[in-house]
Amino acid sequence: MSNPPASAPVITIDGPGGSGKGTIAQKVAKALNWHLLDSGALYRLVALAASNHGVSLDNEESLQILAENMDVQFLVDDPDQPIRIVLEGDVVTKDIRSEEVGRDASKVAALPSVRAGLLQRQHDFRDAPGLVADGRDMGTVVFPDAELKVYLTASVEERAERRFKQLQEKGMSANLADLQAAIQSRDAQDMNRSVAPLVAADDAIIIDSTDMTIDEVFTELMNHARTKGLVK
Repeated sequence: MSNPPASAPVITIDGPGGSGKGTIAQKVAKALNWHLLDSGALYRLVALAASNHGVSLDNEESLQILAENMDVQFLVDDPDQPIRIVLEGDVVTKDIRSEEVGRDASKVAALPSVRAGLLQRQHDFRDAPGLVADGRDMGTVVFPDAELKVYLTASVEERAERRFKQLQEKGMSANLADLQAAIQSRDAQDMNRSVAPLVAADDAIIIDSTDMTIDEVFTELMNHARTKGLVK
């Protein structure tokens, strides 16, 4: 499939899980009043839809059909609140963030036909005045002509700690060592898959958020956007 026409500017934010790219993408999209694409949510939705319909993660043909046809909505009720994600009429915003769905999503994302099935959906998010897209191959595969590409990373230890705190705040039990092992496992799976592996684009700006606050990362990214002429 050919790349979409450059109808609107794009900022891509790629990186491993727990690096903070989702939070930063939302802040940047809000600051610029641009559209937002959480590509990871799409793969999580395929994984959840597969579970709901009893489709095996080894059944690539059926997973592709789900990817192309699943009924999904991203609803913004309040610009100050996270988007609501609806799958087949049910709000699944929290459901798709579970560790199990995350692991399944990583398996689903390694399947070429599923990635192909979701590609046009991702391209459709590109609209004026602009798009902020976060994921693992936004700058390398989906929007290779993006005006600004960022690769946001952080140490495994820091990412596990962040996830541990998130789960604690939600009243959920967690084991820090198990989280760290799960993150390392998913990193290896994402970086070593044969199709669209997790890697920084050659022209990406690399930001290591290990010792940075969200506001510091946001400020640095916006400075780069300003340099590119994307901030008015």
